[in-house]
Amino acid sequence: MKEGVARFWREIPQRYNFMGNQCGACDRVFFPPRESCPHCRRKSIGVMKEVKLSGKGEVVTYTIIHVGPEDFEDQTPYPIAIIRLEEGPQVTGQIVDTPLEDVKIGMKVEGTFRKIQQDGHTGAIYYGYKFKRRR
Repeated sequence: MKEGVARFWREIPQRYNFMGNQCGACDRVFFPPRESCPHCRRKSIGVMKEVKLSGKGEVVTYTIIHVGPEDFEDQTPYPIAIIRLEEGPQVTGQIVDTPLEDVKIGMKVEGTFRKIQQDGHTGAIYYGYKFKRRR
């Protein structure tokens, strides 16, 4: 049986839902989820609980990509940022729907679900999170 995109979505829920986890021993939040807390080590085994993150955060730093990698050349120039989510984890993501000159450190952003790329061979479209300025 051929694997479908829906199965791909189900198998990587954090890519599509901002699902992380939280250590039951020290309350630190992780994204993507971890098997155990690197701070608590053995105390966290079996106490990591799944949490849905808000997807809201703030730009910590960013850069503008002028020469994109293969399959992203048509999107240049585009901003890539490190985002500190409200719950604590930092993630890397593309900033969309914002003029380049308006991207700033400290800018409030929120996650959005967007097309990342399309597989030319199979035609599968891969989606994931990007960030847009919060109004």
